[in-house]
Amino acid sequence: MSAMKSEATPPAAGGRVAAQRAFAGNRLLASLKPADRALLEPHLEPVSLYQGEVLFEPGDDVTRTYFPGPGTMIALVVLLQNGRAVEAATVGREGALGGIVSSGQKPAFARAEVQLPGPALRIETARLEDAKRRSDSLADLFCRYADVLLAQIVQSVACNLLHPLEARCARWLLTTQDRVDSPEIALTQEALAEMLGVQRTYVTSVAKTLRERGLIAYGRGRIRILDRARLEAAACECHAAVRAHFERVLPEVKPQPIVTAKI
Repeated sequence: MSAMKSEATPPAAGGRVAAQRAFAGNRLLASLKPADRALLEPHLEPVSLYQGEVLFEPGDDVTRTYFPGPGTMIALVVLLQNGRAVEAATVGREGALGGIVSSGQKPAFARAEVQLPGPALRIETARLEDAKRRSDSLADLFCRYADVLLAQIVQSVACNLLHPLEARCARWLLTTQDRVDSPEIALTQEALAEMLGVQRTYVTSVAKTLRERGLIAYGRGRIRILDRARLEAAACECHAAVRAHFERVLPEVKPQPIVTAKI
């Protein structure tokens, strides 16, 4: 577990304007109706999340929900008895992680770990549950979001079992670019290997192949996507399937814009 903890953003750092900007920075929150927004906004606390920070461990009561802001990404990581770990899902500014997917402070099954640091809003689970009880539309929105998060996890199981590493790696990079709205991802190959559940040597070989094909560049703990269209062609169908399901189930939560780097 990271020694660093998320820090609340001081109210004086931007006042109401900063709070409104933070609210708009999460696409799930930005889609709320005014009445539903009023139920949540007074209880949402701006925080800064640090890379490697663990928000909860398996067995912990999930007492808080986090809504990532621009550039922030949290992973749900399954831990095995042999010490290995593999990513089951990632969440960025399109969604939330924590008590949103259950009723009450249920124990967590997986670890929630910050993969890409940045801003977020957090709320106590009890406050969120109270708001859901008071608004059918809010409860429905979060129920539908729980469905798309489950779809991502289910698709990840199939992907990890059936698809080659290069296609899986391309899928992961595309999904992450969707989260951060940038062609550059601050991530080491070692961290990428952990997320894919493989040894670093395998990821190094795949990354080298993708670089030689002109799809990505990397160095100094950063990976840069150079050709989004060709990377999509190299990926398996899982990225497109999960994205399409999200857009069908949550049409009001607008998809993130695709950023293409200039070579």
